[in-house]
Amino acid sequence: MSEFSFAVDRKGKSRGPTCTLFVMADRVRVRGLSIFRPIIYGNTAVRHEHTHRWTVAVRSVASAAGSDMVGGADDLSYFIKRFVDKPPFEVTETGWGEFDILIRITYIADSGEKAASVYHHLKLHPWAGPGEPEIPTMDVAIKAGPVHSWQYDEIVFNEPFNSFLNTLTAHPPTPLQKTKRKPVPFHIAYPQSLEDTKLVETPEFSQEMEKEEADRLEQAKKKIVAEQERLRNILIEREKELQELQKLVGDP
Repeated sequence: MSEFSFAVDRKGKSRGPTCTLFVMADRVRVRGLSIFRPIIYGNTAVRHEHTHRWTVAVRSVASAAGSDMVGGADDLSYFIKRFVDKPPFEVTETGWGEFDILIRITYIADSGEKAASVYHHLKLHPWAGPGEPEIPTMDVAIKAGPVHSWQYDEIVFNEPFNSFLNTLTAHPPTPLQKTKRKPVPFHIAYPQSLEDTKLVETPEFSQEMEKEEADRLEQAKKKIVAEQERLRNILIEREKELQELQKLVGDP
């Protein structure tokens, strides 16, 4: 805690310290430091009589041992403030239509951070492969089991207050499983994961997924570099052809 003293007389001149203003050290931002917390947001849906029952949620990424839901090993209430009273941070409803849901994430008052917003498209029907109907028959949907649609994200806090940083470091995230034990959560950016949606088991995020994603990005970079080189060679050849044609027509 630091101390700062000041006082002024009626004419506006300083007349020495007569009062003290205290600045709490835990309300000082830690400069040059960033800390993040991984989360997932999305929904799970099942057929329920003549409609669907769905749950949309914001959860920690790691799944609890023996759990039948995606993520949720950690309680996020130590830094997220929920208007739906208490953890888990989810809402369960029934309905037939798919639509966009605005998820507004607000933090505990001690954080001093503004709320963040993300959009999630509610997924009720099983993921469809090439040539498959987007909305399958009831028998096919029931056989497919619960529908899962989850997005990984990271909440980054830049230069957090000391007190909030202490709260975050006191609650480190649960490490992800090193290897894949369950199906991979489907994502449209990774079409190969569609096959895992055919499995009845609940999907799970893992460290192996992170490594595979890094490998895919590296392969994509190599393809881009190779394509750039191919196009560069084509451009060189075309420029040579242009020079030859210019010589033939006598163009300087």
